[in-house]
Amino acid sequence: MVYKFGIDEMMTKINILRDEFTYAHDYNPIEHVKSRLKTPESILAKAARKGVEPSLDGIRANVRDIAGIRISCSFTSDVYRISDMITRQRDVRVVDVVDYIAHPKPNGYSSLHVIVEVPVFMSDRVESVYVELQIRTVAMDFWASLEHKIYYKHDRAVPSDLREELRLAAETARALDVRMEALHERVHGRFDD
Repeated sequence: MVYKFGIDEMMTKINILRDEFTYAHDYNPIEHVKSRLKTPESILAKAARKGVEPSLDGIRANVRDIAGIRISCSFTSDVYRISDMITRQRDVRVVDVVDYIAHPKPNGYSSLHVIVEVPVFMSDRVESVYVELQIRTVAMDFWASLEHKIYYKHDRAVPSDLREELRLAAETARALDVRMEALHERVHGRFDD
């Protein structure tokens, strides 16, 4: 239950930032936001993969993506802008950042992953909750969604020619992001936060 509240807390922050930024700049940097909670089976499987004791304390300390939020932005600059606006908040503690945009995975996957810790105020206590933020462009999200479907269809045993096609498609998506960013800057200029 506390992880759902962690998502609710972060969703409120994201919605306020989106609405305020849109009002202040007449521009919405967020295309869409999705959240999810890992299933108990998925949590236990991840704990086993990481060699974590399957206890509440072991899982809470070591499985930091039970609560997850995916933010899709129009442009790469928006990804970093949104991350910065979220992580500058005083009650948001940054635990880890992995920048797969600057350093894509070998398969082509790109996204900015930020693990944050936020306080959740309960009726009788305050609990800190980890929430994983995956912030990416629409093009990155499109590629990741299709890659996931292909891996699921092939039961994770994707033939090498399809893996190479996916990698090339990721390069195409990256090139599209670069091109769209340049157009965005020509039309709107750069935003000063």
